[in-house]
Amino acid sequence: MIEINNENPEYPKIKQATDILKNCGVIVYPTDTIYGFGCDIFCKEAIERIYKIKQKKKYQFSFICADLTDIAKYAFVSDYAYRTMKRLLPGPYTFILKAKKLVPKQIIPNKKTVAIRIPDNKVCLELARQLGHPIISTSVNLTSEPSFSDPLAIEREFGDKVDLIIDAGILAREPSTVIDLSEDEPIIVRRGKGDVEMFE
Repeated sequence: MIEINNENPEYPKIKQATDILKNCGVIVYPTDTIYGFGCDIFCKEAIERIYKIKQKKKYQFSFICADLTDIAKYAFVSDYAYRTMKRLLPGPYTFILKAKKLVPKQIIPNKKTVAIRIPDNKVCLELARQLGHPIISTSVNLTSEPSFSDPLAIEREFGDKVDLIIDAGILAREPSTVIDLSEDEPIIVRRGKGDVEMFE
């Protein structure tokens, strides 16, 4: 486990984590909501490890992009969706969009939509930038259990199952707000940390 400055992440620590991701490793990292399990979205072996860690069969993972330009590589973005995301991102939102073929089928079993985040967190955004690929984003928990917020508890539970834990202190357990923008009208899928007033 390594401690990191959430506001001004140290480059050597970002590089250490990025090197692990490039080698198909699995890490735990902070976001602007909760801690997440992460790996390169193009590493099948690492994705399978996360499924096993979470004790889940196939289900749709979300992933983190470094910026809005990145999102357009992996999803179809309407003018409305673009304006909405530009207004709210980076922030505590997950947006569901129609997936492009570049998205690995392993992380979107339905093969139709993809869930994408750009968190307001410098650590995970810098990881995605340095990696050059999006990073899997799924909460640090087991099936149907609350997410872990304390890095020490994460280390006790998952330390022997991941390659690195990035400690940014204790985070809140409030997840992101999920908004479906895959059709003409936005749909609030889950209410979380992000404000939904503009969608109501």
